[in-house]
Amino acid sequence: MVAHDTAAPPRTAAAGERTWPDLRSVAAEQYGWDELRPIQVDAMNQVMAGRDTLVVAPTGSGKSAVYQVPAVLLDGPTLVVSPLVALQRDQARSLAGPRAPEAEVVNSTRSERENSAAFEALRSGDAEFLFLAPEQLSRPDVIDELVAARPSLFVVDEAHCVSTWGHDFRPDYLRLGDAVERLGHPTVLALTATAAPPVRHDIVARLRLRDPAVVVGGFDRPNIWLGVIRQQTEHDKRRAVIQRVREEEPPGLLYVQTRREAEDYAQALRQDGVRAWAYHAGLKAAERAEVHDAFLSSDRAVVVATSAFGMGIDKPDVRFVVHAGVVESLDAYYQQIGRGGRDGGTARAIMFYRPEDLRLPRFFASGTIDETMLAQVATALRQRDRPLPIAELATALQLTRARVTRAVNLLQQSGAITVRRQGLAWQRSTEVDAAVAAAAGTAAQRRRIEQTRVEMMRGYAETDACRRQFLLGYFGEDRPEPCGFCDTCAAGTAGSLPAGRTGFPVQARVQHAGWGAGTVMREEDDRITVLFEESGYRILSLRAVAEGNLLRLAGQVGSTGAPAVR
Repeated sequence: MVAHDTAAPPRTAAAGERTWPDLRSVAAEQYGWDELRPIQVDAMNQVMAGRDTLVVAPTGSGKSAVYQVPAVLLDGPTLVVSPLVALQRDQARSLAGPRAPEAEVVNSTRSERENSAAFEALRSGDAEFLFLAPEQLSRPDVIDELVAARPSLFVVDEAHCVSTWGHDFRPDYLRLGDAVERLGHPTVLALTATAAPPVRHDIVARLRLRDPAVVVGGFDRPNIWLGVIRQQTEHDKRRAVIQRVREEEPPGLLYVQTRREAEDYAQALRQDGVRAWAYHAGLKAAERAEVHDAFLSSDRAVVVATSAFGMGIDKPDVRFVVHAGVVESLDAYYQQIGRGGRDGGTARAIMFYRPEDLRLPRFFASGTIDETMLAQVATALRQRDRPLPIAELATALQLTRARVTRAVNLLQQSGAITVRRQGLAWQRSTEVDAAVAAAAGTAAQRRRIEQTRVEMMRGYAETDACRRQFLLGYFGEDRPEPCGFCDTCAAGTAGSLPAGRTGFPVQARVQHAGWGAGTVMREEDDRITVLFEESGYRILSLRAVAEGNLLRLAGQVGSTGAPAVR
């Protein structure tokens, strides 16, 4: 993988690359954009050269342009995989400009006739873009239609969903690598606003990107004020949350953990005169669309939502993002607060925190592995004399498609399942018991890693240091000086943290006997945070590390001992 410095001067175009003037002229003529950012042009050049590319850049940095401009220059249509129907619709609508190409949408809410017409427009060249959900790509008939269209570019939006580390994990996203190969591996472009290093590695592996360029923009959103308000009781927290939302300048978002909380908080806010709507996965599709459209069109609206809301929301003037409780990871938190202040104006990100609130995220991160279901899926495939599509397998087992897809993903990782044109096929040399044990082991390891991410969320909530320093450190960015725009800076508890002060600088590779290889993510005065490949995030006491010689920089010779954790 190659990570490019997005602030670097223009490069000389290699053979097969489009140059800066080509890209800028297309942007102006087709879409009416007067200029492109360096990170956009850098990523576009990689795509034009036919190189698989992962772009990690903050919300509002114009990631969609990275595929919209090259699509005009490349021969063949562009496929864009988006996780939500509302997002697909918005993306298709956003293709506006003097000569913007036509776009079609394919999803389960449209009729077979409408979807067939969309495929025909793609094959005939009448449409350049096709937006579709990941679930569509598990259908053999859809793949056949797309093969006939001969796409030149395969775009995965919200690409963190590909990763089981990712906070918006969708099981069908894990199968996109199979779809890419079935389509002859067109150039793949993965886009996300949130991807800590382990998520980036997972995206590359899951999508089977070939020698990818990884273009990473800075994670800092300096216009977002960061704060945490600690509460003692649930009753006090609820009262404080409602008061805070009532006092903040709308429009804004209030994130909660459950559907019940979404309804209750929305009702309480409406009783206090706030124009508030609840949004969660339990609402009907038409109700969700209504809330979505009302939020986009109003400058006074407040949406009380679970994590089901906000992905891809293109509303620049969100003035606050309040969380009524902790989130399962800093990946999720950063993604959600990034919906504030996209216009460059000040936005406030406030999290209400009780240690007891960590119980719910911990529950999701420590769920048990259903080995009985794994065995059911494995046995059903082994007994079949032909490949089975996932939908047919789910029907035969009378299980939800999502549960079967998760089981299939784990079994495929263990090497027990191969993917063919007609569906899933069992490797005859593999025994069911061995495959189930291997799949369960993979799931257990990932669960342990996810639990460490919950603890990093606790660290952010409880730190006395600069919150922005902590947040950026989680994503591997070093900020020596306090930001001056968070609650801990205002309280005077944050301090400067000169780089390299510990002997283990940020991004250094290290080796530990107990946890193996890792990368330093954050330095503090008396501790470092290391992301270990096999066991997740760990905070190491520098005193214990020094006394026991517990850690060494990769490539150095030294003894190691038992872990020292704080």
